[in-house]
Amino acid sequence: MILKRAISVVLLSLPLLMAGNVSAQVAGKTTLGVDIANITIVANGWSVKKKILGKTVYNEENKKVGRIDDIILAPDGQASFFIVGAGGFIGIAKHDVAIPVGQIVEKDGKLTLPGATKDAIKAMPKFEYAK
Repeated sequence: MILKRAISVVLLSLPLLMAGNVSAQVAGKTTLGVDIANITIVANGWSVKKKILGKTVYNEENKKVGRIDDIILAPDGQASFFIVGAGGFIGIAKHDVAIPVGQIVEKDGKLTLPGATKDAIKAMPKFEYAK
């Protein structure tokens, strides 16, 4: 639940953070991105890429069951599903599944999906992005 809350706070804060970086425009000049005064805030911020994406998912027996490849947001901006990839080698024959965010918990610094096995994940319906 802490993980879901952290993701939601970060994603919902993005518009506010961007609005805070607006500066007065001067004729003939345009400021894009983050100004120097706020670059430290950005560099020290919580990163979905560093904290979640690409991280291994384990079961409660500390066995690897997959890897987080994506986060799906609901229309209200809340993180709703993790896309977990299981099996495969270098992306070949990989089986992606959607796991509700609340089912994956952080335990001892690891992302854990209690009750999961590689076989159980491979038996789940394969997730495919809408075209």
